Amino acid sequence: IIVIPVLTLLLGVDIRLAIGASALGVIATSSGAAVGYVREHMTNLRVAMLLEIGTTAGALTGAFVGGFLNARWLFLIFGLILAFSAIRMLQARSGGRGPVPPSALADSLSLHGHYFDQAKQSEVSYRVARPGLGLFFMYIAGIVSGLLGLGSGPLKVPALDLAMRLPIKVSTATSNFMMSVTAAASAGVYFARGDIHPLIAGPVAAGVMIGATLGSRWMSRMEG
Repeated sequence: IIVIPVLTLLLGVDIRLAIGASALGVIATSSGAAVGYVREHMTNLRVAMLLEIGTTAGALTGAFVGGFLNARWLFLIFGLILAFSAIRMLQARSGGRGPVPPSALADSLSLHGHYFDQAKQSEVSYRVARPGLGLFFMYIAGIVSGLLGLGSGPLKVPALDLAMRLPIKVSTATSNFMMSVTAAASAGVYFARGDIHPLIAGPVAAGVMIGATLGSRWMSRMEG
């Protein structure tokens, strides 16, 4: 959500090259932050492995379709996705969450979890709801990731937070863990099309890895 506007609007990079650079940046972001989140037990690995089925399939679909779309459509879709994500997250925070509905599938797969919240200095236990709906949303998020080179956090986090009812910190950490696999699935398609320029993608990947490492350390200490 930051890399693509900076490259295209400020630096004048072609949006297809910006998308390719962003995809590699997503892999670096996930690699830089995932270790810290897993170490602090905020990442729900079982949920991540289940949902990767949907995001990987969607990423391949989106990367293939993106090669046939006009650049104007890519800009439009990018803006609409960010607007939708912001509206949904604001609505959720103002409207309350309510009780978590039971899920036999989540029970059978042992998807529920817990983590230690450093900001509250207490153990937080949570239950997972509607994994089937989450899997569907992850396929849509994967399409967006493959189409626009996003980590699709703007869709993954609301899906985990709103549909599956994970705490926001767990949603963020789990989404981050999934990003590298999703982006790697589509990056191969970008590379084959010649949409990855090393002099653009290299600095982007280096910068976001540093930022992701610092951000993962700060996030665990913030109020969620």
